[in-house]
Amino acid sequence: MSSNKKYWKSVEELNENSSIVETLKQNEFVAEIPTDEFLGDKETLEGTSTTRRDFLKYVGFSTAAASLAACEGPVIKSIPYVVQPQEIIPGVANYYATTIADGFDFASVLVKTREGRPIKIENNALAVANGSANARVNASILGLYDSLRVQGPKKEGEAITWETFNAETTEKLTKIAAANKDIVLLTQTFASPSTSKLISEFKEKYGNVNHVVYDAVSESAALDAYQAKYGERALANYDFSKAMTIVSVGADFLSDWQGGGFDSGYSKSRIPQNGKMSRHIQFESNMSLTGANADKRVPLTPTQQKLALAKLYSYVVGGSVSGTLPEHIETAVKNAASQLKKAGSNGVVVTGIQDINAQTVALEINEALSSKAFDPNTPIKTRQGSDKAVAKLVADMKAGNVGAIIMSGVNPAYTLANAADFVEGLKKVELSVAFSMKVDETSSEVQYIAAAPHYLESWGDVELKKGHYALTQPTIRPLFDTKQFQEVLLKWTGNDVSYHDYIKECWGTTILGESSFNKALHDGVYVGTIETEVEETTEAVEETPEAPSGNAARALASSARSNGDLELTLYTKVGMGDGQQASNPWLQEFPDPLTRASWDNYLTISKADADAKGLTNTHVANGALNGSYANVTVNGTSLKVPVMIQPGQAKGTVGLALGYGRTAGLKSDMQTGVNAYAFYQGFNNVQHVTVEAAAGEHEFASVQLHNTLMGRGDIIKETTLEIFNTYDREDHEYGWNQVPKVSLNHEEVPVTSPEVDLWASFDRSIGHHFNLSIDLNACTGCGACVIACHAENNVPVVGKTEVRRSRDMHWLRIDRYYSSEETFEGDNEKKEDTKGLGIIDALQEMESPAFNPQVAFQPVMCQHCNHAPCETVCPVGAPVHGKQGQSQMIYNRCVGTRYCANNCPYKVRRFNWFLYNGNDEFDYNMNDDLGRMVLNPDVTVRSRGVMEKCSLCIQKTQKTILDAKRDGREIKDGEFQTACSAACSNGAMTFGDINDKDSKVAKLLKNDRMYHLLESVGTKPNVQYQTKVRNTTEA
Repeated sequence: MSSNKKYWKSVEELNENSSIVETLKQNEFVAEIPTDEFLGDKETLEGTSTTRRDFLKYVGFSTAAASLAACEGPVIKSIPYVVQPQEIIPGVANYYATTIADGFDFASVLVKTREGRPIKIENNALAVANGSANARVNASILGLYDSLRVQGPKKEGEAITWETFNAETTEKLTKIAAANKDIVLLTQTFASPSTSKLISEFKEKYGNVNHVVYDAVSESAALDAYQAKYGERALANYDFSKAMTIVSVGADFLSDWQGGGFDSGYSKSRIPQNGKMSRHIQFESNMSLTGANADKRVPLTPTQQKLALAKLYSYVVGGSVSGTLPEHIETAVKNAASQLKKAGSNGVVVTGIQDINAQTVALEINEALSSKAFDPNTPIKTRQGSDKAVAKLVADMKAGNVGAIIMSGVNPAYTLANAADFVEGLKKVELSVAFSMKVDETSSEVQYIAAAPHYLESWGDVELKKGHYALTQPTIRPLFDTKQFQEVLLKWTGNDVSYHDYIKECWGTTILGESSFNKALHDGVYVGTIETEVEETTEAVEETPEAPSGNAARALASSARSNGDLELTLYTKVGMGDGQQASNPWLQEFPDPLTRASWDNYLTISKADADAKGLTNTHVANGALNGSYANVTVNGTSLKVPVMIQPGQAKGTVGLALGYGRTAGLKSDMQTGVNAYAFYQGFNNVQHVTVEAAAGEHEFASVQLHNTLMGRGDIIKETTLEIFNTYDREDHEYGWNQVPKVSLNHEEVPVTSPEVDLWASFDRSIGHHFNLSIDLNACTGCGACVIACHAENNVPVVGKTEVRRSRDMHWLRIDRYYSSEETFEGDNEKKEDTKGLGIIDALQEMESPAFNPQVAFQPVMCQHCNHAPCETVCPVGAPVHGKQGQSQMIYNRCVGTRYCANNCPYKVRRFNWFLYNGNDEFDYNMNDDLGRMVLNPDVTVRSRGVMEKCSLCIQKTQKTILDAKRDGREIKDGEFQTACSAACSNGAMTFGDINDKDSKVAKLLKNDRMYHLLESVGTKPNVQYQTKVRNTTEA
């Protein structure tokens, strides 16, 4: 009988008197599961709610997880589901639509949850008009599981209850209101109809209330200009897919300019269709993501930018402006103007110059062109801050005129240039409250910290664009004892309704109807009108708001004066933004798309200026990059900053990223870089600076140590629109995508021919055969795919020291290449035309990028070769090829010989040098119970000594196949997705089954632009690239 079987655990059991066996018997089950205790207690049972957000009751037998809410406090007894919630099926993901609105990033997203815990952020396909998830939004989920979050309200650093908090603050607010002193609400941009209504009610109750909206990175000049012209405080909305000629003067619109979210529209018009694609001309100082993608890039100083924009206006609209530009810039402006006039309504002009006249000039040019790309009906509402109101508040606080200050979503003690004045003023205020997730620079200075929830634990609504509304809903019960700013406002106004019910009331059941509200909640988006419009809760600052001059272009030209110093342009990185996610290890390790450095900010400077100042970048013995330090001074404020020599930086200018240099509320490893907000004086991102070489050498952590392609045109194939339209891809002289040839019996044969195969091919026509297509025209290098890959596949963070040793673990990297001549075509010609020993000097010269190089981005992951060199070299057969085209990695077999990494021509395999999970040496999210909650249970967490790489998200493809099989249906094109293809909102990555001949990826495989990386090696990859086409047609 099976019940009488005995299972031996050890030979020790043969010894009848063994103390070890006896001990094991006593200790094998430390405590019995308290099922009877739980089920037998009627009160406990009735008090148990099993909603999807109450994840601690869902985690089954795991006592470790049950103690999480107390953040690794005493162990709480937990049992499996008493009543399994209907919507949770173990092993099956649920998706909920919500919205991130943290004051800097606004986007409609889908949240993937497993067993009740959110594990990944994805794009919401139903709300494409509301922006897409960039790298920061994808990484924001890690903030939910941050072990340094504030776990409850505090007073003077000591924990208190919410009852005490509410009672004490209400009493103080009532006294301050009775004494007729100012109560100030200093908040981020909420753009929320319900919040604005709530603040108005708060004003009615307490009387002397002033609401100040503060954006850490100000767009005040653009808001003022739009308000003066169109009567509404908002930002202009552009759809770049409708523009065929784009001229940008200092606007990094593919990054964070005016809130970002313009890249997907831009990429649509960049893919050549019917022989046409847009033409993009960029005038800028720093080499930006937008400039790197431009067809023509003109480096110039911020002062020259003002003049260039004014002259552009005079050439397009008319009138004359004073001032002279260098000849080559003048010519570029004239050419841009004639192309705009030729394009007419298909042209658009944008500018990032923080000057009301500059912003007005851009609006006027677009009006004169009748630009289709500019949409005046749906202005963007996600920036509302006022520079003057913030400056006045700091002055009032210092003068002791403010009775109470309540802050939410802001960190002025870090982000204000005059933070010391703000902190001084804070000490003179009778009541100071900060709603914060962390004990950060500001909340550590206030009397009361109100512990705020993460947006994934919150309710909310937001008007992203006029008439485009979105809802925020919780995807998990609050992990800690937190309350939203709006919940506490309701309490302060004496309203006992929940914030969720308040939102429903504001949205108006009369207009929406119950089903429509639920539909809006399900979709995450609603287009139309709701009962409560966003009210204006801020008051105009007493002095009249700055208005644009009658002749904005002339005023702009006359303001373009330089004092001969270097000009500093402050910018935000696509990875770090304004710095509120500085404690996020994924974003710290995310390499900057242009410099390829992580864990740092730095002063970008041109080679010419660096040489003149004695500043250098050098490579040390292991290849890592080091740089000089420089003392940088703005109006008496000095910082010691590491220097990065940046190709494409305009001579006479330097750049520095905001968002680094934070010191409070984050682990020591995250305290990286310098705080550039000290230079953000008068909310102006352009400052005159002096730069002097300083002692010491800084160690950078760069993931790419080579800069140029060295004339290897087969890695990134590119051509011009003219050649693309005129000649065949295989044309003898102008062929722009020729299939490589190899020699067989002294005759040239295409490398794709079966005659030159080393192996006999399998029949791949049965079942699925996956391919990933990457369009180099649509890829902007933004890196959203890199973070999505991290989140989906449990990729570890290794830290600055390991990255410096080239041990980063990114499965997907985006290589950035500069040309060493003015164009990549020039590189190819130089290499081909140089004969004899002259090639040695030519190649040495080609290692250095040009002053203003062309730039190309290329995402590279495992190419899943059908003839994979890694699979044949492994002595234990750990890498194997699947029938569906994926090169699979069997971790249990891997013994870490690393032969496969050596044999891979694409260098995409990553080795686990250490155990990165649960190791104090790598104190990131995988090193605490809370941080590990983000791990995807469908993907193995790799151990030390194992090789890993991109799996083409085999867990996702298998899930799609099984879902279709269960439903008894065929799989539709577009259902198959990888993490990277789903994250790419630009349409650069297309994943699918090439055996489905109607699929998009099968058609792309046959496209003339298609090529494979290093095709001449004969690896037969399943990742395809589309040749990059540049529109170089001048006017």
